[in-house]
Amino acid sequence: MNALEIRHDLDTSVTVRDGGTELLRYVYQPDTVQLESPKPYIHPLRTRAGRAVSLFRPHDHVWHKGIAWSLPVVGDENFWGGPTFLRGEGYVQLPNNGTQLHRSFTEPDAAPDAPARLIESLDWVTEAGETVFEEQRAIAATILDAESPGVASGAWFLGFETRMRNVAGRAIPIGSPTTRGRENAGYGGLFWRGPRSFTGGDVLAPGVSGGDELRGIRAPWMGFSGRHDGSGGASTLVMVDDPGNVQHPPQWFARTAEFACLCPAPFFSEEHTVEPDTTMVLRYGVVIADGASDPERAAHLAESGTAALADLLGPS
Repeated sequence: MNALEIRHDLDTSVTVRDGGTELLRYVYQPDTVQLESPKPYIHPLRTRAGRAVSLFRPHDHVWHKGIAWSLPVVGDENFWGGPTFLRGEGYVQLPNNGTQLHRSFTEPDAAPDAPARLIESLDWVTEAGETVFEEQRAIAATILDAESPGVASGAWFLGFETRMRNVAGRAIPIGSPTTRGRENAGYGGLFWRGPRSFTGGDVLAPGVSGGDELRGIRAPWMGFSGRHDGSGGASTLVMVDDPGNVQHPPQWFARTAEFACLCPAPFFSEEHTVEPDTTMVLRYGVVIADGASDPERAAHLAESGTAALADLLGPS
């Protein structure tokens, strides 16, 4: 196992490095305006060769920030950013952009030859000031075994787990613009926005490679392979859904024609209600690899990611 270095810049961010390469920066106290639903995010995100595979605050959707846990429909609240979709009205800007507020870390360290790991406590606070969820979040990173199929050119793994306890005293339905009336717009969850140069890249799923027509399919994993400006090199990102998650295998929100994004969307077409004082648990893995991929290689990367998810965060 390759050792990773973790650096904590107090009150700002945590950085994970692989030798001379900064693999990720987790910004947990952003200076985001309320309109963009302030939340922690991971950016930049890089391959082991140092290629950037994330985009921050693009002009078309300024609330997209690398990889972030973002939910557009939390009851009547918006923890995604920007306007809210209303049935019969379309997108309307409302005073409902909530904040994911960092409270503390309980494990911001990495021991020698061990995965980098963070355990974080957060509050989900509405724009009106009500705390509706208390969250415990785990983020872990490790280098994948180069002997594993598909990994030889270099890959690492990012694990994400959220435990969200409803403290509002009432049931809260979590959904998407699709559950509120907009067709095939089921985004919401662990959302990745790729670099501009990935536009027009390949969306990968079990046994298939394509484009926007794959949005909404159900699969245990989905990937994206794109190219970089400058070097002309390629990178691949594969996201895996834990078998214990709501709606597994999930529908996926994916785009490539206008911009690159992926999101395993557990609330794509069906709302999930979290009852008072109960906890919703969701877990995901992300494999970041150098080199282009086809569905066969992406499947191998997904297999390695699924195994790493269980190793780093325990059984679901």
